[in-house]
Parts: sequence; structure tokens; C-alpha cells
Amino acid sequence: MSLFFERPDSGERAVLVHIKLNNESEPEDPREFEELVISAGGDPVEFLTGSRPSPSAKFFVGSGKLEEIGAAIKSADAELVIFNHNLSPSQERNIEAELKCRVLDRTGLILDIFAQRARTHEGKLQVELAQLQHLSSRLVRGWTHLDREKGGIGMRGPGETQLESDRRLVRERIKSIKQRLEKVRKQRDQGRRSRTKSEIPTLSLVGYTNAGKSTLFNKLTSAEVYVADQLFATLDPTMRRLNVAELGPVVFADTVGFISHLPHRLVDAFRATLEEAASSNLLLHIVDASAEDRAVNIARVNEVLKEIKAHDLPSLMIYNKIDLLDDMQPHIERDEQGVPIAVWVSALAGKGMELLLQAVVECLPNKIVHEHIRLQPSQGAFRAALYSQKAVLSEQSGDSGAINLEIKLAESDFLRLLKNSGLKLQDLVTL
Repeated sequence: MSLFFERPDSGERAVLVHIKLNNESEPEDPREFEELVISAGGDPVEFLTGSRPSPSAKFFVGSGKLEEIGAAIKSADAELVIFNHNLSPSQERNIEAELKCRVLDRTGLILDIFAQRARTHEGKLQVELAQLQHLSSRLVRGWTHLDREKGGIGMRGPGETQLESDRRLVRERIKSIKQRLEKVRKQRDQGRRSRTKSEIPTLSLVGYTNAGKSTLFNKLTSAEVYVADQLFATLDPTMRRLNVAELGPVVFADTVGFISHLPHRLVDAFRATLEEAASSNLLLHIVDASAEDRAVNIARVNEVLKEIKAHDLPSLMIYNKIDLLDDMQPHIERDEQGVPIAVWVSALAGKGMELLLQAVVECLPNKIVHEHIRLQPSQGAFRAALYSQKAVLSEQSGDSGAINLEIKLAESDFLRLLKNSGLKLQDLVTL
């Protein structure tokens, strides 16, 4: 028997409910809510809105709005009611009992989308952990009538025993998943340490969901990450190594898209994945340049970056989808000191990729070695190593079998190749 929420079949007819609350400092976006429902495979048949000073403790909405929702369910023959808000377990239970219809809140909706998108073993574990943590609060607070021994005929028996059994199974499963994810986190730490030791910089692509991160990632690295015009198309982290002119090897990391008010359980569950962003040398903040509320989306991403302690890292803004803007050409935006602060590109059309890499080279602190050197025949291993790094700009034959090379590469790579070839700086002849 599965203890966590089953993902509903796609195409469920759903009534959507969005209430504007006077005490909300940052209300949810109703358009984004509808996109989330469609991304989950739902079929929005009614969209009910309203306003209240504050939520009702029992039903979240008032009695009048509850009747309106019930009428919408009947007229549209809906199977599901989805709220663009987080409901307490008792509110969820009370509404279901009143409407005789399944009810889902915003967190449950996002969890469902994540359950559909997870493809790797790690991703599935992370989603299950978040689902179980969500369910455990329902078990604890949603079944209080079974929470204690009661006397009297019909009030004794397996009620409490079943509840305690469910709780124990959930606790054991949560503990098991956390242990397995801890192993994943340690493996990631080892990978990061090895990259740091070899001085390979990591660049993480972060941004609001559906900003085009995976399309850009595929275009840069020739990877085949799943791409779709929907929220949370990418869930599992993907990393690819790429040789960049003047920098040498770098690692690009594609990450899960952010969203406003991302449930804390998901942030916690995906902390192992998000740690990749927090330990990067440079963040590439991908923005949908065509989005009407792009400034709001940027602020929401920055909130999540602050939550995972990645807000102080060097970052470069990448304004994507300029093909949807009128008369916008790829270009680099610079500050007063001439340092790149933003790049305007179209990943789908493949425009501006070379400008993006140029800006990355300028933003990553790494000295460049640009020299003319002469190698003797005995130093052929070093010559081969330079070619493997694509660091040779030109080559000419010299006297007595010597070879004259013009090279250009990162200083860290240059010193590493020297060491691997058993040479020292004084062994090279510069021209």
C-alpha cells in the first residue's frame, strides 16, 4: 500500500479557486496558478475568484463562496477543487467533507508536478520525501479523533493502533530516504572537492521556472536535457563539462526552476540539488526577457537564492527569449567599469551564445597565459597536452627539430599541464 499521495491521472476536470486576501504582502499570481494546473495535467473548467480580509479558520473561504464552489462542481461535473493557497489539514478535510469532492492546495499541486517530472532515482527520492513530510502533518493533525485511547462501546479497537502503525511506517520511510539522500549529498561534496582541487570552475544555471534554462544548457553543451514549454520541465540536476576558449574546462549545471513561495518542504528535500548552485563559481541567472512580470520573477529567484545562501555569489544575468521581443539583438550589457552584468540572447534561435561565453570568461577570475614558446623534441608530451586543451593558436617548425608554438590558455591549466608533463617553468624557452 502506498503511503504517499498518488499522482492523479491527467486530464482531471478541476475547479480553480483564487482568493485575494487583504493581509497578504505578496499574493499568488492567478495566471501562474492556471499554468501550474495545466502542467500537472489538469483541465481547468471553472476559475473562481474572490476576496476576504483573512482566511476562514474552518473552510478558508466564506459560506457563500463555498456554495459557489459546490455549484461550479456540479455544473462542470468536476472531479477536483484546487486552491491557489496553502490549506491547513483541517481546512482541507472540512472542505472535502462539505463539497464531497477531492481538494488540493498549492503545495499539493506543486508536489504532484514534481512527482511527474522526477526521472532519476535521486529526484524520485527527493519528491517522495517531500510528499511523506506533507502527509505526516495530515496524519498527525488530520486524524485527531483517533489520537488517544477512548472508552466506551465502539470506541476501543484498532483505531489508534492503525494510526500509530501509519505514523511509524511514515517515520521509518522518511528516515530511510534521508539517509540515502545524505549519501548523495556526500557524493556531490566529493565531486565538488575534486573539481575544486583540479580548479575546474562550476557555473550553475538558475532562474524562474520556464525561463529557458534547459534550452540554453542544451545549446551550450550539446546535451539532451528534456525541454518543454511548461513549468518545472526540468527537475533532476544535470551537469556537463565544456571546454571554453581562454578558460579551458568548465562545468555547467542545470538546476530545478524556482517559483514564487516554493514550499519549504521542497526546498529542504532538494537541498542536495540546490547545493550545487550554492557552491558555484558563477551563477547564470536566466530570465525570460519577454515575461511581463520579469522584475517580479527576478526578485523571487533572489529570495530562493538567499534561502540556500547563494545570494552573495558572483552572478551574470542572462536575458533569454529575445526572439520574442521587437528589434532586439544579442548584446552584452556592462557596468561603468566595463564588467559584463547582463547578456541578451535567444537560446532557441542559438543567438548570442558566443557573447555569453565571452562574458563568462570575463566574469570568472582566471589569469590568461598568452605566450610564444619553443619546445624541443623531448618535450612532445607537453605539446600533445597543449593540443588536448585546444590551447595552440599556431605552430611553426624551428631549428634542429624544435617547434615554435603560440599558446593561449588559463594560467591554472598551464601550470597543471606543466606539472603533469614533468616540466618546470624554467624548462620552457619563450620567444
